[in-house]
Amino acid sequence: MTAYLDLPALRRASGTVKLPGSKSISNRMLLLAALAEGETEIRDLLDSDDTRVMLAALQKVGVGVTALGVNSYRVSGCAGIFPGKEADLFMGNAGTAIRPLTAALALSGGHYRLSGVPRMHERPIGDLVDGLRQIGCDVRYTANEGYPPLEIFPAEIKLAAPIRVRGDVSSQFLTALLMALPLTGKTAMIEVTTELISKPYIEITLNLMARFGVTVEREGWQRFTIAAGQHYRSPGLLHVEGDASAASYFLAAGAIGGGPVRVEGVGRQSIQGDVRFADALETLGARITWGDNFIEAAAPMSGKLKAFDLYLNHIPDAAMTLAVVALFADGPCKLRNIASWRVKETDRIAAMATELRKLGAMVEEGSDWLAVSPPPTLLPNVAIDTYDDHRMAMCFSLDALGGVPVRINDPGCVAKTFPQYFDAFGAIAAPVIAIDGPSASGKGTVAQRVAAVLGFHFLDSGALYRLTALAAMRANVALDDEAGVARVAAALPAEFVGEQVLLAGDDVTAAIRAEDVGVGASKVAALPAVRSALFDRQRAYRRFPGLVADGRDMGSVVFPEALVKVFLTASAEARGERRYKQLIDKGMPDNMWPLLQDIVQDLRERDARDAARSVAPLKKCDDAGLVDTTPMGIEEAVAAVMEMVHRKLPFFN
Repeated sequence: MTAYLDLPALRRASGTVKLPGSKSISNRMLLLAALAEGETEIRDLLDSDDTRVMLAALQKVGVGVTALGVNSYRVSGCAGIFPGKEADLFMGNAGTAIRPLTAALALSGGHYRLSGVPRMHERPIGDLVDGLRQIGCDVRYTANEGYPPLEIFPAEIKLAAPIRVRGDVSSQFLTALLMALPLTGKTAMIEVTTELISKPYIEITLNLMARFGVTVEREGWQRFTIAAGQHYRSPGLLHVEGDASAASYFLAAGAIGGGPVRVEGVGRQSIQGDVRFADALETLGARITWGDNFIEAAAPMSGKLKAFDLYLNHIPDAAMTLAVVALFADGPCKLRNIASWRVKETDRIAAMATELRKLGAMVEEGSDWLAVSPPPTLLPNVAIDTYDDHRMAMCFSLDALGGVPVRINDPGCVAKTFPQYFDAFGAIAAPVIAIDGPSASGKGTVAQRVAAVLGFHFLDSGALYRLTALAAMRANVALDDEAGVARVAAALPAEFVGEQVLLAGDDVTAAIRAEDVGVGASKVAALPAVRSALFDRQRAYRRFPGLVADGRDMGSVVFPEALVKVFLTASAEARGERRYKQLIDKGMPDNMWPLLQDIVQDLRERDARDAARSVAPLKKCDDAGLVDTTPMGIEEAVAAVMEMVHRKLPFFN
């Protein structure tokens, strides 16, 4: 990963994001599955630094973990007794791993050492250790009192009195005790001695414990009782919800950048408290739509988000996103009851204040609050420091939607919970230039040149359809067999390496330009199932710093949100002459040259087919600029398109 990532000035965000699995749910499920009787299959597990730390630790203490496929694992439970009784465990900076695992290990009768990165050794764990010591656990600090690293020894466990634990520093201490105490087989009671923060995370813990067969009686948020004789039993198959905290960045992007932006993987049925971030956005005027498994956000009808003053300890992680959203509000904003930020991956109150000031905001901070007054305009070309904190990197990426370039230092820190974050953000926010037009209008060559000038990625959508046609022909699949061709498209082994086009490793750069393949591409492009199969593949080319996409429906269907749309055309005669010249330039023998009038007629017939097809007919979008290249050379056509780009995207001049 590079030392920094430069995000271009952005104006618009819209699209759909499939969320990665929730970190909070993933690590809780892994530990409960390890402690349960039987085997548990977990699907859609988050693939990140924090979950890898938990998986590695469980394997080191003897838990059987088998990878089944992408983000799917089978965990062979140990029925509450870890087989491995001696282990050195490196926990990185994963609070959701070290805290509950510490409690489970303290009740396992073994000798364990737990450590992490330097920042982990600055994150408090004393309240949890105090709670464990109350029941006889032997947990020792090996450096600074109250902080990791830790060493755990076998001990005799006694549950004579309620365990008293604070709840105002981190809810993870209570979660750790709740998850571990059923291992004793005895009745256990926990009393919370202070206000409990982050209550929705305790709800997640209780919900997942119940799925594994252990119920907890709760008296308000002060007393929790686990009855004797309960044991964790595998529920068999579990699916991890999408990450509601990660959803906050994309929902905020929709509220700031117009939208709509839809996140899939959380919704009305979610057990995560951070979905309430959508409610907070709604109080700011954002338009929110809920589904059972999705949430969608769009900007207010007025276009400006309202200033806010909110208590946010119920959504501490997602609340960070609101601190950046404050830059786009119509007045001063205040975030209250966020003391837990001080003991996260970094001191998030101090870090957030420092970075917001760089962008021109006036910021005040207190022990548990942050006040942000947005500047009239954001300062451009600011370098954001991320403090090895994934959420700092993701939050401040939203600043680019203020129309200013932003540099994110150490972008790789997002690997802690969302390694593909910047690709996902680019898929809804990276600028797109869509160049449509009929065959032989020069759109492919022009689009490639424009992409090179801007340093953007390039998509030749026609090549995907040509590849599909060629692959179908090679597989003896009839081009009018819609289901058959769609299957070919869905599994298309295509690669683009520089200017080479590969099909199953075979260089087909020249083969896909053959006339019969071109005719076949036009036929298969009219099949709805084929277009559906290739739609997501084409959308995936949208990433930072931007994309130039050429085809016959780029602006109308694939990228309707494109900031620049161009319809390149030319007379059939001019296009016929260009195609004729291409054949000559390729060295085709004189006696094989088709007649020029035949080429022109073929182009007219193809235009008619493309314009008449029921799905995505070839047409100029109402918001597209028209460039007639009949009298132009390539350089003139490129210049005409670049003039439109500079007009619509002045920050790319």
